[in-house]
Amino acid sequence: MKKSPEMKNNKKNRKKRGNRGGESIGRKIGRFFGRLTIWLLTTLVICLAGAYVFFYYINKGPSEHLRDLFVTSVMESSAGGILASLYLSEDEIALIQQKNTTTSFTEITDTTLVDAMAMERARTASENSSDADFNADNDPDGDGVELHEISGPMYRGMMMIVYDPSRVKVATIDNYTHSHAGKTLEDLIADYGAVGGINGGKYEDTAGMGIGGWPEGIVISDGELRFGDRGGYYGVYGFTNDNVLVCGNMSGQAALDMGVRDAVTFGPALIVNGVSASYSGVGSGLNPRTAIGQRADGAVLLLVIEGRKTSSMGATMGDLIEIMEEYGAVNAANLDGGMSSAMWYMGENVVSNSSIRGDRTMPTAFVVMPKED
Repeated sequence: MKKSPEMKNNKKNRKKRGNRGGESIGRKIGRFFGRLTIWLLTTLVICLAGAYVFFYYINKGPSEHLRDLFVTSVMESSAGGILASLYLSEDEIALIQQKNTTTSFTEITDTTLVDAMAMERARTASENSSDADFNADNDPDGDGVELHEISGPMYRGMMMIVYDPSRVKVATIDNYTHSHAGKTLEDLIADYGAVGGINGGKYEDTAGMGIGGWPEGIVISDGELRFGDRGGYYGVYGFTNDNVLVCGNMSGQAALDMGVRDAVTFGPALIVNGVSASYSGVGSGLNPRTAIGQRADGAVLLLVIEGRKTSSMGATMGDLIEIMEEYGAVNAANLDGGMSSAMWYMGENVVSNSSIRGDRTMPTAFVVMPKED
């Protein structure tokens, strides 16, 4: 059947209308994504502008206290310093840090200040509820370990008291390397068959992206110098063969001659020989913190403060000193903090770290070994 000219024209018109309809849908999709892109970019610009103004107000605003607290906090972090350096010169930042600092000690621990018989008493403390230094309510399983919740205006955390100092030692990875990761605190505790622990010493952590395979300073574990040099000079924080916590600057050889069995480097020392460090301003910024101390009766104080969270901004060095004083420390030191700060006990993450990348890997930790039968 032969199509009439009129039918052919109708078919052409339908094709044209169909094409116009397809083009119309395409244009609508294009306009939608174009508008969405403009909206996203506008929102991003507004947010960035708001953040810039917010941090400008903190760094340049009328409150010196808020500025100093903010600057010292971000300058202690691995990557947050840019939030201060965008607005302040290097000289201005240095001046703020000098105004809020903790004094370094020249003394080292006098080991005679800690009771050498404390360890023996600690082994039987949980069996003797009349012992005034032992609180059975905080140690329901009789493990010789107490857990105390810590809180302040800007922070919360946990204090672990270990009555037998011989149970606390440095756990470390087998090999140190720049290219391979260390281990999480949970894994280091498991490797040593420990019941709990806290993160330990300093390690390579450029821009907060360190993988924890390379320590810095000194590492002594089970009486062996695992990292550092005998002739090198370090901040040494750890225990002697007599189970006394040592805090001070010394050579690797001096530490070994002193009988140091387990130690790492970080600092600063908070309390030495019963004398607390002096500090100016707030002593530091607000950040997650880890610290170690020892009472005169030999009991070990392991402290971890959460930070960089809405529920806990963090603690200053001044806060750490006050907490350690409250718990009777005669020697105490700050350990690695920031995103590494964490505490585990009996398979539970008692204090979690602030890293958005999950549990951090590290080369060292202070672990608590099981109670001897």
